[in-house]
Amino acid sequence: MTRRGLISDDSFMPDHPADTADKPEDVATLRAALLAAEARIAALEQMIHAIQRARFGQSAERIDTAQLALMLGQEPPPPPANDPAVASAPTARTIESRQRNRGALPAHLERVEHVLDLADKGCPCCRRQMHCIGEDRTERLDVVPAQLRVRVNIRPRYACRGCGDGVHQRPAPDHAIPGGLPTEALLAHVLMAKYGDGLPLYRQAAMLGRQGIVLDRSTLCDWVAKGCWWLRPIYALILAHIMRQGRVFADDTPLPTLERGRRRTRIGRLWAYAVDDRPWQGGNLPAVAYVYSSNRRAEHPSAHLAGFRGVLQVDGYGGFKALQRDRDDGAVVLAFCWAHLRRRFFDIHAATQSPIAAQALLRIAALYAIEAGIRGSAADRRLAVRQAQSAPLVAELEAWLHAQLNRLSRGSKLAEAIRYGLRHWQGLSEFLSDGRVEMDTNTVEREIRPVAVTRKAALFAGSEGGGENWAIATTLIRTAILNGVDPQAWLTDVLEQMVSGKVNSFSLASLLPWAWRDAKRAELAA
Repeated sequence: MTRRGLISDDSFMPDHPADTADKPEDVATLRAALLAAEARIAALEQMIHAIQRARFGQSAERIDTAQLALMLGQEPPPPPANDPAVASAPTARTIESRQRNRGALPAHLERVEHVLDLADKGCPCCRRQMHCIGEDRTERLDVVPAQLRVRVNIRPRYACRGCGDGVHQRPAPDHAIPGGLPTEALLAHVLMAKYGDGLPLYRQAAMLGRQGIVLDRSTLCDWVAKGCWWLRPIYALILAHIMRQGRVFADDTPLPTLERGRRRTRIGRLWAYAVDDRPWQGGNLPAVAYVYSSNRRAEHPSAHLAGFRGVLQVDGYGGFKALQRDRDDGAVVLAFCWAHLRRRFFDIHAATQSPIAAQALLRIAALYAIEAGIRGSAADRRLAVRQAQSAPLVAELEAWLHAQLNRLSRGSKLAEAIRYGLRHWQGLSEFLSDGRVEMDTNTVEREIRPVAVTRKAALFAGSEGGGENWAIATTLIRTAILNGVDPQAWLTDVLEQMVSGKVNSFSLASLLPWAWRDAKRAELAA
């Protein structure tokens, strides 16, 4: 008999024996179900970790290879090329250098001198007039807020008192925007502020408003569109320059675009194509070009690269593979990115501390350490070192990945990362046969970051035309920076020369950043 409020043990028994009939009693079945549940839990935990890291964590993928090696009981390898060494504590010498160079300001800056003199030059003791025996000079960096000014063009009219042959006057200069307010310099400033410095147009309108210039954001949009219209031929020349090279980096990034007539966006794309031969002392000039598309279908890179022949350094996106597959003439060779493979193992190790992922990271770090020693060398030397040192490590890594794959569950994230690497192994090994090829696509990924900064501030492009303007302006600004050219000064001069008619369609190549830079240097040297 039980007391009120208490439940007997019999109450935990099922009311009907048939309730347990469908529950498995086989130990093997229970163990398999448990393993499947644990695998699913691990996958979900890794997904949660990846989401948290993407939202709140650091974007850097740095690892302490020495710590990984010690954890695995191995010798610490040399630091990989993509992991900069941890900065040591500042020494007394570095602190002294900072103090000594604190006032070393550029000589070209204007010096405005303020003499802080004594009001009374009489000696406090004997009241005799003191004489100057020297002075102390202290330089501080000052700023004058940017100021707008009005450029007034005055065209005097002339007439002859003798013959009365009409009125003579110099023709009015052409403007980038006929009848518009902005000069070419202001157009270049607006383009640079938005696409170079990530300053959205509504913020620029607010800054102009503080100086009494009230402009609607749509007016600035029109200025951007008109400026990009003038610059489109230069953009086409840069894109053609890239496609003529034998080795091109390619990547893409989302660009939300406002749909016409709707208050929502759809995901467009900016495709980035870059060339940079400086790591192997090549003679081709660095450049990057962006192309806008309304979606990510494979037809877009196929159209952009229709005339390209050579090595295409890319990630694992299927559109690039389709390009190679459709071009059955062997004109396009895909070289895949080791950084993307490394990132997969890094995410797994960060979430699970997997020793297999740690071992993979160490093996990839050894390859990057070899690359660090040959960066900047000629292509022939790079190829020789890779054949002698990197090729055996790549072969060992491939065999090791195959062995680890046989030990892992097919549904695990680690097995998925290994299958990704083995599936792209031919493209990953392309750097072993060509000294010009890089191990990764970091060259073009560095040019994606400025787009992401601007996108974060502006949120979206206002239209497909706005997406194309985004591609044009960013192409010109980033290419100028890659060639050591001040983008705003260059854009100003280019717009002025194009609008004034000083250059025609046959001489536009003289306005390319590298040609413009060399011409300016020649003028200074003359």
